[in-house]
Amino acid sequence: MASVRTIYNLSAKLASNSQWKRKSTTNLVDILRQQGSRFLSYQATFKASDLEVEFADPSQLKFKPKVEDLKFGKDFTDHMLEIKWTEADGWGKPKISPYHNLQMDPAAKVLHYSVELFEGMKGFRGRDGQLRMFRPEMNMARMNNTAARSALPTFDGGELIELLKKLVSIDQEWVPHSESASIYIRPTMIGTEPMLGVQRPTEALLFVILSPSGPYFSTGFQPCKLLADPQYVRAWPGGCGAMKMGSNYGPTLAIQKIAEAKGMQQVLWLYGEDHQITEVGAMNLFVFLDKGNGEKELVTAGLEKGLILPGVTRNTLLTLGREWGEFKVSERDITMAEIIQAESENRLLEVFGAGTAAVVTPVGEIHFKDQVIKIPTMDHDQPLNQRFYNTITDMQYGRVQHPWAPIIE
Repeated sequence: MASVRTIYNLSAKLASNSQWKRKSTTNLVDILRQQGSRFLSYQATFKASDLEVEFADPSQLKFKPKVEDLKFGKDFTDHMLEIKWTEADGWGKPKISPYHNLQMDPAAKVLHYSVELFEGMKGFRGRDGQLRMFRPEMNMARMNNTAARSALPTFDGGELIELLKKLVSIDQEWVPHSESASIYIRPTMIGTEPMLGVQRPTEALLFVILSPSGPYFSTGFQPCKLLADPQYVRAWPGGCGAMKMGSNYGPTLAIQKIAEAKGMQQVLWLYGEDHQITEVGAMNLFVFLDKGNGEKELVTAGLEKGLILPGVTRNTLLTLGREWGEFKVSERDITMAEIIQAESENRLLEVFGAGTAAVVTPVGEIHFKDQVIKIPTMDHDQPLNQRFYNTITDMQYGRVQHPWAPIIE
């Protein structure tokens, strides 16, 4: 079976190809099959060319909020995409129709066994007026990997990308005319078979909704405080921590409330007796260190143990850091003990989260047991996290043309 790292590296290789074409992503699952994957294979897929479109009539059109009133994930556009699947007939025809409530049997597997997955992507309106997405082929690779682990059907990611482009184009007036906002794209797949047996579902639904969104954090680009409590664990080896499924997120919400009650904004998830750093909230975590020998190192947890999500933004930061060649870039274990020692020796330069929703989020404090570790993340003339943020958003909003941000035509 292809590992998470193999899947991730293959999708990254495709993404970094300056001659990237849709054909590359269309064949991604076939490439993974050639690599020996038992999970990522499909016998058939839906086709973007079979798309049916039902446009909303004037009475169904919604009020569009002002950009300054947008909150993350609160408002939704006029249309949605749906594709049904059954074990007997395979994938049905894709359909875009007016946004509506779903109908399902109370015995649907998603409601009882969390047979579900989702992806998080964004569309952007550039200063040139063009619409763009950011590295969508990596989301498709990850979505297929999660589908296989969730006992849900896989599909041709290139075909779904074409359908996403069509959906965004239809609802393009919802894409904010702002370089501080975007359209959030949420592909989701659920098991819909009405049967209580703990078995692979024989019916599923893939649907996509769009949400115009402002900044993820209303306070803007400000350092946040983290609660690092070893008694709470998000993921473990052999589990599903590397998958984008809802069951990874629901159990974290109560701990997030505990952090907020203590005056902190996010939870820093630890693992093992040595308190390995894994993720922060729903983001990957990066640590920037002075090695004390004239060398600096950017560190994030590796993918081998399956403890962290193979984030698209994570891969982007790693790739950019290696391209710049100004510091060492490492994917390795980093523990709280190393963090504490680096802070005591004034070698802890920056800590920041990275993810689709917020892009990059600086960290100012980590509260671990009875210690408060203060981090000078934003106390530099040119913080690395700010440089990453500027570089990525330059691509997303068309300030810099880059193959990672293909135009939606």
